[in-house]
Amino acid sequence: MIGFFPPMVKTSSRSRRGENPAKPPLGELAGCPFHDLRMKLTTAGLRPTRQRISLGWLLFSKGFRHLTAENLQDEAQASKVSISLATIYNSLHQFTDAGLLREIAVDGTRTFFDTNTARHHHFLLDGVLIDIPEVAVDLSHLPLPPTGKRIAEIEVVVRLRDAPAP
Repeated sequence: MIGFFPPMVKTSSRSRRGENPAKPPLGELAGCPFHDLRMKLTTAGLRPTRQRISLGWLLFSKGFRHLTAENLQDEAQASKVSISLATIYNSLHQFTDAGLLREIAVDGTRTFFDTNTARHHHFLLDGVLIDIPEVAVDLSHLPLPPTGKRIAEIEVVVRLRDAPAP
C-alpha cells in the first residue's frame, strides 16, 4: 500500500441494508482518513493533538516522500496551518521515535524525514532524495565491526552530480 490513506470503500444501497456488504481486505484501513490518522498516532503511542493531526495529514496523505522541517513548515503555511518551526521539529522527532518516520541526515546541516519506514537507500541529487530499491545495493562485503560491536543498521546515501560532457 503506498502512502497512509487507503481508497474509500464504496457501498451500494443494497450493501447498506446488510445484503452483500462490501468489506475492505483484512488488515487494511477503510473509513474516515482523520480517524485512521488518529488511530495511527494512538497505536504508535502518540496522543493525537491538533498539531500532530495537522502535521500527520500533511506528511502521510501524499504517499511516500522525503521532507525537511522547513519543507513541512512551507506546506503547513500554504494549508493555513499555524504551527511554529520548533513544534514541527519536535513533532518530526516524536514521529521518528515512534517509528512513523525515518530520519536521514545527509550532511551536518540537512536532515530529511522519510515517510517510507521500510529499509531502503537513497540517491541525493541537487538537494533531493530519491529512493533506491534495497535490492540495488550489495551489502554482502562489509568490513568487520570493532571487537564487542555489531552493525545495527546501514543506510547508504549516494550523492550524484552531473557527468562531464563527452
